[in-house]
Amino acid sequence: MGASSSCCGRRSRGSADREAGSERHLEEVWACRRSANEKPIRQAACNRAQSMFQPARQDSGLGNGGRVNVISLDATVLICTFNRAAMLAETLDTLAATRAATLRWNVIVVDNNSSDATRDVVTSRISRYPVELRYLFEPRQGKSHALNAGLAATDARIVVFTDDDVRLSDGWLAAACRPMLDNPTIDYTGGPVHPIWEQPCPPWLDRTRSDLWGTLAILDYGEEPFVFEERRRVPLGANMAVRRTLIDRIGGFDPRLGRRGTSLLGQEQAEFFCRSRAAGARGLYVPAMTLHHHVPATRLTRSYFRRWWFWKGVSRSLLEQRHPVTELGVDLSQVARLTGIPRFMVCSAARDAMRWAGALLSWDRAGRVRHEMMLCYFVGYVRGVRTRAADSPTSGNPFPSVFGTKNP
Repeated sequence: MGASSSCCGRRSRGSADREAGSERHLEEVWACRRSANEKPIRQAACNRAQSMFQPARQDSGLGNGGRVNVISLDATVLICTFNRAAMLAETLDTLAATRAATLRWNVIVVDNNSSDATRDVVTSRISRYPVELRYLFEPRQGKSHALNAGLAATDARIVVFTDDDVRLSDGWLAAACRPMLDNPTIDYTGGPVHPIWEQPCPPWLDRTRSDLWGTLAILDYGEEPFVFEERRRVPLGANMAVRRTLIDRIGGFDPRLGRRGTSLLGQEQAEFFCRSRAAGARGLYVPAMTLHHHVPATRLTRSYFRRWWFWKGVSRSLLEQRHPVTELGVDLSQVARLTGIPRFMVCSAARDAMRWAGALLSWDRAGRVRHEMMLCYFVGYVRGVRTRAADSPTSGNPFPSVFGTKNP
């Protein structure tokens, strides 16, 4: 990987300058999108910023013979990928079979600095793909960087997000887009994510409880549609679609959050939905918007679960610094605290410790694992709070506005 892609390696001054310059151009692009009423003032900056992206798109292999799509698109399917060439190939093939005859759509694959055959997998399909297929290369390591690069590359009315290791139902794309095309009050949609097990589910993972399903990116809210905000729910990033106007209003994804290579830092989608809720957005759960997500054997271990829950705790503590009101509408700024930790979390951790000990005596493996993961989450949260205090005791908000948008 290039020096600029490493999240912890040493970078040259030139590489750092290029990265900072790219961020500035991204900010100008988003400022341009949000400032249509100030076109005479901002047009020069917009043109310069957009021209800086165009060579990158061409160098990365613009899809379908390098043609630029000038027809207004209903939807772009955005897939970010990192070193999963074989799975990506299957995902693209199932997506090609999607029935969406009434939609004008394309596919953008953002390669987040992969070292495998990802580029070949995409470019080998460009000429025979049923819709426009484009390949973009994002050298800065981090899923949020990749997501933002994809957002900057499309003007479609709806951006549909999915992963590189999924199998899509025939009507998935139409189900994702139709509610927003038919109802202007719906700003985003999300649907069920069902597992494809690489090996049988372990006995300690209780299938009757949904507490731990987020670890494996599994979600099922039932067979009836509902408004997410009314039930304090949010979709998974592997299966959601967002109206372009909402993205232009609140910005993209915070690059300080989200996966970086093999790290488990996350919550970039949660941070996005914190801002969407503050902006008054409404989302719809769509049961027909179904996909299946590959669950590798490496994730069906307790060690992976421990790591995932620890890093979720770290991520949530960092997220809270910017958004005390969570994506579910809970205001953490109003809760009592003990040494910087919400008191209810301390009490919950004490209960989980006692119940974990009790599960040891009762041989309740599923209960033991659940309480153990809650403790891992608590330890990660405390670690994040302590790190946050040590790194920026007086600097205020460590999360600058994404693409120049104001904190809601």
